[in-house]
Amino acid sequence: GGKGAGGGRKPPTCAEHDLENYSMYCVSCRSPVCYQCLEEGKHGKHDVKALGAMWKQHKAQLSQALNGVSDKAKEAKEFLVQLKNLLQQIQENGLDYEACLVAQCDALVDALTRQKAKLLTKVTKEREHKLKVVWDQINHCTLKLRQSTGLMEYCLEVIKENDPSGFLQISDALIKRVQVSQEQWVKGALEPKVSAEFDLTLDSEPLLQSIHQLDFIQMKFPVTVPPVPLLQLEKCCTRNNSVTLAWRMPPLSHNPVEGYILELDDGDGGQFREVYVGKETLCTIDGLHFNSTYNARVKAFNSSGVGPYSKTVILQTSDVAWFTFDPSSAHRDIVLSNDNQTATCNSYDDRVVLGTAAFSKGVHYWELHVDRYDNHPDPAFGIARINVVKDMMLGKDDKAWAMYVDNNRSWFMHCNSHTNRTEGGVSKGATVGVLLDLNKHNLTFYINGQQQGPPAFENIEGVFMPALSLNRNVQVSLLQFS
Repeated sequence: GGKGAGGGRKPPTCAEHDLENYSMYCVSCRSPVCYQCLEEGKHGKHDVKALGAMWKQHKAQLSQALNGVSDKAKEAKEFLVQLKNLLQQIQENGLDYEACLVAQCDALVDALTRQKAKLLTKVTKEREHKLKVVWDQINHCTLKLRQSTGLMEYCLEVIKENDPSGFLQISDALIKRVQVSQEQWVKGALEPKVSAEFDLTLDSEPLLQSIHQLDFIQMKFPVTVPPVPLLQLEKCCTRNNSVTLAWRMPPLSHNPVEGYILELDDGDGGQFREVYVGKETLCTIDGLHFNSTYNARVKAFNSSGVGPYSKTVILQTSDVAWFTFDPSSAHRDIVLSNDNQTATCNSYDDRVVLGTAAFSKGVHYWELHVDRYDNHPDPAFGIARINVVKDMMLGKDDKAWAMYVDNNRSWFMHCNSHTNRTEGGVSKGATVGVLLDLNKHNLTFYINGQQQGPPAFENIEGVFMPALSLNRNVQVSLLQFS
């Protein structure tokens, strides 16, 4: 790679049109293009985006990928400290075992002398094996950490690049390299392959005639309940009305863990309840109450029983609801822009996108602006559960409640059942409002400030997310929410 951001460099011109600067980005070819490339070149029918928008999007993607590598690098540094402590423990434990062995053998008669040498050799080989395994891990981890750190430093310099086209010429390759770098930290890579303990003990009780058969026997630790999990406070966070908890077991813990039990109170100082049981050490709970303080704790279990609770962590949800469209749960044909506040679609078929907030209590209202409306499509607006079907119109399954509308009329739809046809449609510039009242358990729709019939649906209970379905003939932007 070259040097970092080059302040006064002249923007590069198009490789095919020397007098033209890059002004757009071809999504199909994944490269910057100029105006003439679109007018007369091979990119004329390709999907293109604004150069500045794609510059910001790729910078955001690279930064997000770097965050993952940074987290792994931090864990790797902690792991190296753990391995070096392990070296000292192995050395100390090895010396202890040798001293114990010598004391036992010296207490026996001369017949033990030859056997003592054999046993000492076994201890030495065991120690050398453990040391070699740990040193191999240290060297391997140090190499990967050095590679990741070097890549991070280079990428941080590249992110400072002020030239969009120059940045975009290398950003795809860098994003892939960073993602590959993150994927090399596979599960178990940051765990010691050996313990500091020597699973050897000497049986000195047999009679003299059995001395020549004297040998080490394997010692297994008795299985007891797991120790207290350690909450990783730097990874525990809230977003809107969702909380994320992360934890780990103490280093060098011998007792096996079969799973974890995560408990959360009701956000009002009430009793704890189980919200997760499983093997993962990271959990996100959606659909909590806004402006509430939650207490969380976790414990581990195995075949011997359930271990003690961790310390309690306190998490505060947001005072006011806010959301954008969620790229992680949207159908792959959905295209988001404007910081995920504008949605379009690449398909002529209806595709679903959800909001990033989940509501289970209170009154919530949001508005959407129809930016483009061609050939009289039927966009649908409403609410849905997280597992709603994403490849058909909102409201056709039992996980969504919606109003779909054309340029003249609107209908309510749930479980593919159409009800309450109402006059009044949408066009370019129209505003659609959605009022979710979970105190009264109903859902109401508005077009340009006019209520569309009575409340569309009654007896609405559960956890819901704002939802929208559209095809390529319509573009919608989120205006406001409360």
